[in-house]
Amino acid sequence: MEYLIVKTLHILSSTILFGTGIGTAFYMLFLTLDRARDIRAIAVVNKWVVRGDWLFTGTTGILQPLTGFWLIHLAGYPMSSRWIVWSLILYVVAFFCWAPVVWLQIRLRDLAQAAVRDNTDLPPLYWRYLRTWVALGIPAFFALVIVFYLMVSKPT
Repeated sequence: MEYLIVKTLHILSSTILFGTGIGTAFYMLFLTLDRARDIRAIAVVNKWVVRGDWLFTGTTGILQPLTGFWLIHLAGYPMSSRWIVWSLILYVVAFFCWAPVVWLQIRLRDLAQAAVRDNTDLPPLYWRYLRTWVALGIPAFFALVIVFYLMVSKPT
């Protein structure tokens, strides 16, 4: 029973982690790429992206390895299993992409709020940060897709 509870927590947290990333990307990209470029809407979305990322990605990002290691222990898998090693490597890659993204999201939020406050356009720095944010999100996305595959298939 313990294994099933931990596995359920692991699957739920991975779904929230991945789903938050997809939702964040959708709103950040499609709102800021909208031709109307409503700066007030962009500022609001950026504010909620930062909050959601801390609340959902931050907590599930911690819960994932904890429940993963717990499952490895309960199932008796050797840590040297290739699918476990690759899952950990790819998870670390995703983390090292996510860590600077958090800083970028905070800066994007602050730049958008300043543009609203000062009644100006978004500065070029906003767009440079957004491009970097996207560039970091792409490898993180694919790393986690592969981790999902490895968790499900457990190839030998």
